[in-house]
Amino acid sequence: MKLSNRKDFLQTSGVLLAMAIAGSSFDYKKKMPLLSFSTLGCPDWTFQQIIDFAVDNNFKGIEIRGIQRELELTKCKEFSSPENILATSKLMAKKGLRFSDLGSSAAMHHSDGKERLKNLDEAKRFIDLAEKIQCPYIRVFPNNLPKDQDRNATIDLIIQGLIELGNHAKGSDVTVLMESHGELVHMIDLQKIMQSAEHKNVGMVWDIVNMWSVTKEPPAAVYATLKKYIRHTHIKDLKIVDGKEQYTFLGTGETPIFEAIDILHKNGYKGYYSFEWEKLWHPEIEAPEKAFAHYSKVMREHFKV
Repeated sequence: MKLSNRKDFLQTSGVLLAMAIAGSSFDYKKKMPLLSFSTLGCPDWTFQQIIDFAVDNNFKGIEIRGIQRELELTKCKEFSSPENILATSKLMAKKGLRFSDLGSSAAMHHSDGKERLKNLDEAKRFIDLAEKIQCPYIRVFPNNLPKDQDRNATIDLIIQGLIELGNHAKGSDVTVLMESHGELVHMIDLQKIMQSAEHKNVGMVWDIVNMWSVTKEPPAAVYATLKKYIRHTHIKDLKIVDGKEQYTFLGTGETPIFEAIDILHKNGYKGYYSFEWEKLWHPEIEAPEKAFAHYSKVMREHFKV
């Protein structure tokens, strides 16, 4: 992927300079793992509120999944022009923060030509934006296995989509990550997809609870199978109440979430542990300021820092 013109080059050079201001703030060898949170959990916060809260609560990264309910990030004012992108990047650097991931809505399972193109185009816009703001990852979904579509054919579509996006990101420092999500949560299915879509610019988001809540596959087995591809994680917890999943503060649910966290840490995982509090989809759950602060506190206590 190449920058389109000299203006883009100058703007991107400015972003690089801004990111350099943070310098040693991004030491991946620190004992305390890197914490981030997804903005899915604070859908009504302004960008200033987001970064201020992150700084005040010991987060090092922010996973952008929309700002003030706008999920198409290129429509958010913070990313809507080269000038705004540069200002946003400088602000992040000044605060000692990084973008851990950009969460697109793009799904790779679609067979309909128009719908498929729409989803691939969205993911490509996110790749281009990620490059400009020095964000290492964008997230895409696998996502479904439609009953009116041959299962193997759907898996092939997902593989082809990941390869196409990996090729779009080629030459950049951006990696396209497929999340364990939707109907693609069994480790063998995910392994097949990742092996077939192997590419320097393709990896995986391990959403531990998305998988475990459906498959009950032990985190140790999942990690052993997929560790080669895991670049980013989604951390959350839940319990079953009256037969329904209910999100809980970290450590108060029924999932083996700390087992997975410890497996990652002990095996040298250097990415972000990104808290995904699904407030946008579940408005009834606790306010983000409570959930995010609790997450940071519990993680720091767990790692004794």
